[in-house]
Amino acid sequence: MAVIVTGAAGFVGMHLSERLLARGERVVGVDSFTDYYDPRLKAARAARLETREGFDMVRMDIAEAAAFGDLVKAHAPRAIVHLAAQAGVRYSIENPFAYERSNLAGHLSVLEACRRCPDLEHLVYASSSSVYGDRPGAGEGFREDDAAAEPVSLYAATKRAGELMSFAYAKLYGFPQTGLRFFTVYGPWGRPDMAYFSFTRKILAGEPIEVFGQGEMARDFTYIDDIVDGVVGVLDRPPERGANRILNIGGGRPEGLMTMIATLEAALGREARKVFRPMQPGDVTATCADVSRLVEVTGYAPRVPIAQGLPAFVNWYRTFYGAS
Repeated sequence: MAVIVTGAAGFVGMHLSERLLARGERVVGVDSFTDYYDPRLKAARAARLETREGFDMVRMDIAEAAAFGDLVKAHAPRAIVHLAAQAGVRYSIENPFAYERSNLAGHLSVLEACRRCPDLEHLVYASSSSVYGDRPGAGEGFREDDAAAEPVSLYAATKRAGELMSFAYAKLYGFPQTGLRFFTVYGPWGRPDMAYFSFTRKILAGEPIEVFGQGEMARDFTYIDDIVDGVVGVLDRPPERGANRILNIGGGRPEGLMTMIATLEAALGREARKVFRPMQPGDVTATCADVSRLVEVTGYAPRVPIAQGLPAFVNWYRTFYGAS
């Protein structure tokens, strides 16, 4: 039986698919290859996966419910990892209807397909730390039972809505689900819209970088290998039938934006030209994951600090883009 991974040409999706293939799983990847960021990067990720035995890539918009339902019925997967989504807090302010289709209709399409798949062991889906909103105490760690009722971006609102839809479907139809609230994921093959990625490009090009929040923001940066460890651990340990379990997945420690920039500067051997800006709409001041529940379920133990992870990203970036 296969594992279906939606968003398989995405950052987390590619790395997760590789890990599943390495342990002998058959993986069916689904991706629509949108042009939210450079499609060539997604194509390169897909090409990397397509060299692997046991992997099949299907180009499909998961919001096309009938087509996705047919795909799930044809493969009768043992599990689905649903990572496909329209990402980006700031982009959601400019292009709100992209989030309606990908994050609401797309999530509902996955749920409908799952309820018609009687042998499905587990649906694992991506939520986001953005659901917690912007509030004091982030440095102490967001907990899963903290309030998540005041999102500050449409992106966050759609991810919270996905969680609520999953609660309803778990109760109605019984199939086990786990929603993972991802904190800031980074590393090789990452997303170009993320700050560390765009900063790297601009520093190498000699362009100034915009430092929002006057440099006072902090994020729970989590290296991709640690994220994949957590996702696989969760996938292998479904909750009881009728449950929609929510878990944080992050590094458990906030790093200041200026610390991240200084680490990049050291890895690149260049100093950034910084232009300080106020907070942008939809941004939050700080994020930090309390991962105690994930540790309890899986034994999760993030290992890679940014002092190690960001240089690994820089090495990949120089190789992939031929940058000096």
